Amino acid sequence: MPEAPKITQKATDYNLELKNKKTLQLIEDMTSNADEVQKNVLQEILSSNAHVEYLKTHGLNGRTDRESFKNIMPVITYEDIQPSVERIANGDTSPIICSKPISEFLTSSGTSGGERKLMPTIEEELGRRSLLYSLLMPVMSQFVPGLDKGKGMYFLFIKSEAETPGGLVARPVLTSYYKSSHFKNRPYDPYTNYTSPNETILCPNSYQSMYSQMLCGLCQHKEVLRVGAVFASGFIRAIKFLEKHWRLLCNDIRTGTIDSQITDQSVREAVMNILKPDPKLANFIKAECSKDSWQGIITRLWPNTKYVDVIVTGTMSQYIPTLDYYSNGLPLVCTMYASSECYFGVNLNPLCRPSEVSYTLIPTMAYFEFLPVQRNNGVSNSISMPKTLNEKEQQELVDLVDVKLGREYELVVTTYSGLYRYRVGDVLRVAGFKNKAPQFNFICRKNVVLSIDSDKTDEVELQHAVKNAVNHLLPFDATLAEYTSFADTTTIPGHYVLYWELSLNGNTPIPPSVFEDCCLTIEESLNSVYRQGRVCDKSIGPLEIKIVEPGTFDKLMDYAISLGASINQYKTPRCVKFAPIVELLNSRVVSCYFSPKCPKWFPGHKQWSNTN
Repeated sequence: MPEAPKITQKATDYNLELKNKKTLQLIEDMTSNADEVQKNVLQEILSSNAHVEYLKTHGLNGRTDRESFKNIMPVITYEDIQPSVERIANGDTSPIICSKPISEFLTSSGTSGGERKLMPTIEEELGRRSLLYSLLMPVMSQFVPGLDKGKGMYFLFIKSEAETPGGLVARPVLTSYYKSSHFKNRPYDPYTNYTSPNETILCPNSYQSMYSQMLCGLCQHKEVLRVGAVFASGFIRAIKFLEKHWRLLCNDIRTGTIDSQITDQSVREAVMNILKPDPKLANFIKAECSKDSWQGIITRLWPNTKYVDVIVTGTMSQYIPTLDYYSNGLPLVCTMYASSECYFGVNLNPLCRPSEVSYTLIPTMAYFEFLPVQRNNGVSNSISMPKTLNEKEQQELVDLVDVKLGREYELVVTTYSGLYRYRVGDVLRVAGFKNKAPQFNFICRKNVVLSIDSDKTDEVELQHAVKNAVNHLLPFDATLAEYTSFADTTTIPGHYVLYWELSLNGNTPIPPSVFEDCCLTIEESLNSVYRQGRVCDKSIGPLEIKIVEPGTFDKLMDYAISLGASINQYKTPRCVKFAPIVELLNSRVVSCYFSPKCPKWFPGHKQWSNTN
């Protein structure tokens, strides 16, 4: 993820070495005194919010010490604070959860009741996020020197936003940041020198934004030292876009003009400041893109690239082979760990292998607690956390400096903007320590079974969607005997695949259109983040149902038992990732069907009036 600027001097008196040294010392100081910093953070949060309704209702009565906080305040999920969030969204400006005014809502990729969760934020949080961003490049410069001598080619995009009935904006955290003065009016900093002008990033049309950013990146190809996007999936989409549109782009570079499909005037003007007729560059790009193989295309077109900066932890790890192919094995760098709820930490060893990425939580960001996680034994070795905690489980939470090496925990945060002992839903494993601050591997998002981009579909939601779809089979006296799912990222964009084994009792053949209706019904039943990915962002492809031969799921059980699963404990996995199992399922497919059109989606929550 690209770094945010800090307010700095002019280019003429900018001392990069001194700035980097001070930043690295700040990391040393914060991690060496992690527990003291955390104690102060909690005290600051509780004292500034002592009189808010939420804390008074629970009887904290102005106390700011850790012991009272842990004994009195419950550990919560989004559903517990949703009534408060809805009051704020509907225009209640009283201090319900925070003494400072809620400036906007950040829409989470997690959902509740099929709609994006709304995370409250306050104006000063932009400064805290900027602080975390400002740590990234000084850390990176220790491993890759000279990054200030060139540019970063990052594909960054804004997403649609909505307005709550009370007049607050609701939008993703990165859209909020890119539209803020922190990003748009950033002062000189050699590390925030991007190939994409602000106007191309802030263009609301995704095609025009991608086209213009790619065009600018190609025009400045020799200056590019690092490339990236937020998620691995987004960067691969950019490469696929180039694969599809390089002829148009070459024509623009050859003639020094912009394709007529780019109609945003501010984008055209910004690009024309960079674009000049360059037949030699156009011929070079044409020669490379015309070759049979696109292996190493990144290093071929941008030869000075040192690394690819994308998130490849968690479900994004499925894109690593594709990134390796396009980049000729360049280092894949995950720089930071953040969410809509809070920005958490940084990777202090950015050139490590993706499987070894660990994030050091920065103790000034929020107050952190950790709920020990127990894995379910059995074939899936899955993680399933209880929705509500009993008194004993509430007492098991430990502080930042008290986590144990090798143990897994669910992250719980208390933020400056009104979340108190909030379960984020991320499962982390302690990988080591930086001074007194633990370093965590990101293991997974709790209960998520399917994910292609920023979407997160859990088992309960998938089951509900499938249940809705199988109603289409009833007129044909057919039922669903078994099913599982797979996130197929061999296609770009990736798409959900469901394997269905049917029990056919009737003699009437089921027409293909019925299975297509099943596909669409499933998509209509999934959450708004998935549907936005299908409709607006085009980051997810049409859902596919593959009908498999009778007896396929018996074969699947036999295979699992042959690997050591207990026949007594075996349950059909609702999602599969293990390549041999996917191969087994694919070998028994008798027919395939795709969703015939996009599901319905619009910005905001169903009950709001929307603004684009």
